[in-house]
Amino acid sequence: MTQTAKGTFTVQMKPDGDPASAEGVSLGRMLLNKAFEGDLAGTAAGQMLTAMTPVPESAGYVAIERVTGALHGKKGSFALQHTGTMTRGEQSLSITVVPDSGTGELAGISGVFRLRIEDKKHHYELEYSLRKE
Repeated sequence: MTQTAKGTFTVQMKPDGDPASAEGVSLGRMLLNKAFEGDLAGTAAGQMLTAMTPVPESAGYVAIERVTGALHGKKGSFALQHTGTMTRGEQSLSITVVPDSGTGELAGISGVFRLRIEDKKHHYELEYSLRKE
């Protein structure tokens, strides 16, 4: 049975070292910390790798983060995998629950995480299911 969790989150990103640049492309690493409110209440920590190009609004990133907290009251953790590109302002983003990464009452979780930024506030929608172990 698929469920949907909704809410908001804050994110802090901190550079981890100096970007490596060559021929106009800059490769960087960021540390992520998030706080979730709503149907998912908890925190997340992770790392992001970025590629910034000399073309305005063209870039790419990948990230992995571990989310720890309670999802609709069920406690545990799971990992999210991000893949994002921006081609001259056109965005493509995929965020999925890493298979078999769930722990505690969230063991067996699978799903897709969607985000939107509205008035500088981050909103999430996590469509998920929990497989009985």
